[in-house]
Amino acid sequence: MYLSLSSSLSKSMAMATETDENVITESPNLTPSKGKMITVLSIDGGGIRGIIPGIMLVFLESKLQELDGPDARLADYFDLIAGTSTGGLVTTMLAAPDKNNRPLFAAKDIIDFYLENSPKIFPQTPQSFLIGSMMNLFGAIAGPKYDGKYIRKKVQELVGQTRLDQTLTNILVTAFDIKLLQPVIFSTHEARTDPHKNPLLSDLCISTSAAPTYLPAHYFKIENPAIEDLEKKTRYFNLIDGGVAANNPTLMAMSHVSKEIMMKNPDFYPIRPMECSKFLVLSLGTGTAKLEAKFDALLASNWGLVGWLYYNGASPLMDSFFQASSDVVDIHTDILFQSLKCQKNYLRIQDDTLTNDAASVDIATKENLNELVRIGNELLKKRVSRVNIETGNYEEVEGESTNAEALTRFAKILSKERKLRLSNN
Repeated sequence: MYLSLSSSLSKSMAMATETDENVITESPNLTPSKGKMITVLSIDGGGIRGIIPGIMLVFLESKLQELDGPDARLADYFDLIAGTSTGGLVTTMLAAPDKNNRPLFAAKDIIDFYLENSPKIFPQTPQSFLIGSMMNLFGAIAGPKYDGKYIRKKVQELVGQTRLDQTLTNILVTAFDIKLLQPVIFSTHEARTDPHKNPLLSDLCISTSAAPTYLPAHYFKIENPAIEDLEKKTRYFNLIDGGVAANNPTLMAMSHVSKEIMMKNPDFYPIRPMECSKFLVLSLGTGTAKLEAKFDALLASNWGLVGWLYYNGASPLMDSFFQASSDVVDIHTDILFQSLKCQKNYLRIQDDTLTNDAASVDIATKENLNELVRIGNELLKKRVSRVNIETGNYEEVEGESTNAEALTRFAKILSKERKLRLSNN
């Protein structure tokens, strides 16, 4: 379905003439206060495995287009889109405005973006194939595996001077400040009130995807012209991949909305914080490696710095950080929704059966990219699953539908919610 490369990306959509309620044009202010629900989309980090949630988004957007017309875009339906690392990149692509003030990318364009640009972001050099593990080990010690020049140039070309406060729907993107040793959460809401938290979208994308050992950290600064005090006028950022703090940003997104409610933001108020029956949350994973017990305590007890950073083609330390972060968030969110009797309002789609190159974040060969597309399409056919707290495996839920059917149900709810807000606007 998506095995061919597109030589050019669709970056502008002609605005439709509004002849009936199903045609999407530039959206009015359709906030949750005009409807019944708060709608949240969350996308994990995972390098080139961003293709997998990309396939889910293509399917969801196609169902919305069946209901509301070909100009429907995901940004028209979600009150908040949150992303970390590659998920932050996708989030920005879905919400950044084009010259017609419509989303820069349709969901289907995201797959083409990954297929076309991943081999340039993560170049597979002949030396890496010939020398293999020795070169990877040397790279893990000597510096980042990739120089990051291509992704910096590409995102700057795509979003130019667009800033966070200009996104078409609210977004939240995570990063981690290596100088302050604390997470940094960038959001559209905060960008509109605090100039120091209103970066260029290009700086945001580069920062959230700066995975340690793979891509270099990113430095930038933001000046607030309204402040005269020279010491307070400029804020400095020294950022790496937000995955070290929140590879799965679902809880970050829900907490952010709850904070806005507590601050009586009129967009959300008077919904109560963490009132899960009023939340509709779609959380998309980027896939994890099949549980093969390739590490154990006896083995790890002998590792030093190099062993934790690199072992047999993997990075045990980074893998542990990212997978633990994602699973803990999923477990907590799932239990929260179940305990409040609204589990149908939360949908987590994840594949934990990846093997070989498909489990990597950077093996961007044509064969592996196409394999990730296949895995994404197969994931649509699998039944809705939940993580088993004891084993860590995702297990199909008895009596549940397929992921495709669950996304179709979500599309109907999203479409109905948007129509309600239009009628109340």
